[in-house]
Amino acid sequence: MDTLVQNHLNNQLKDKIQKPNCQTRAGRSLLAFYLQTKFKQIINYDKKSDKQMILEYKKDFLENFTNRLIDRPKDKILIALTGESASGKSTICRKISDCIDILNLPITILTADNYFKDISKEIEKYGNFDLLRDSGYDIDSPKNFDLELLREDVLKLQQGQDIKSPEYLVNGSGKSVAKAIDVKTNKIIIVEGMCSIFDEVQDIFDIRVYIDLDEQERKNRFMNRAKTRNQDELNAIKHWEYILNAGKKYIIPNKSKCDILINGECDLEYFTHMIEYVNLITNNFCEE
Repeated sequence: MDTLVQNHLNNQLKDKIQKPNCQTRAGRSLLAFYLQTKFKQIINYDKKSDKQMILEYKKDFLENFTNRLIDRPKDKILIALTGESASGKSTICRKISDCIDILNLPITILTADNYFKDISKEIEKYGNFDLLRDSGYDIDSPKNFDLELLREDVLKLQQGQDIKSPEYLVNGSGKSVAKAIDVKTNKIIIVEGMCSIFDEVQDIFDIRVYIDLDEQERKNRFMNRAKTRNQDELNAIKHWEYILNAGKKYIIPNKSKCDILINGECDLEYFTHMIEYVNLITNNFCEE
């Protein structure tokens, strides 16, 4: 991908095109054709790379997405970023956040895990989070997310409204604080979390991205993470078994709904180059 970026920078002046008039359908169609061409270039480059990032993509994805840009140009772009636990969702989002700061990208990241419903009473009843899980309570079930509120908030962001999202406290208390986090709307909204692809919300997204990683590597990551948090090994194994089964019930069945499958072991430097290149091609216009 660094070759793509460098070639683009070397040829930037001669490659610049006149910015289409996006107030007209013809102008938006021209822009859509340009973006399709460039994204196909990325996909073809990636296929030949030993750092391959894109594992699969739906054949009609580019056409469907660019048609959406033509038909509804004022709507913000909504991207769902999902995958099983320890697949790399948070790591990739941190890398995107770094790029947002460096490149001043018009991107907002909304954490869907904050839409967990308050289960503090249940935890209090059983004594702690682990005992609640061991009782058979299905913590990751879709019914334990406020998907109606998530849908409502994401659609507000899409229409250009700022929101206040809830915050689910990750201190073991199971508490959720309503309207706790200020979230600014932006040109691109990324909603990260396993519930972003559940049936109740997945249809609102323009692009659905699944981070894919084999089970053993995810287990290794999960157990290493548990060590850094001083989590008891036996309890960590119990929780791994729970989230493995939850993934098979609630996440993997939704994999086929996703437009793009990303390699969870993707080289992060390579991923950064990809973001840089996408930023370059989407700003590769002259006004006259």
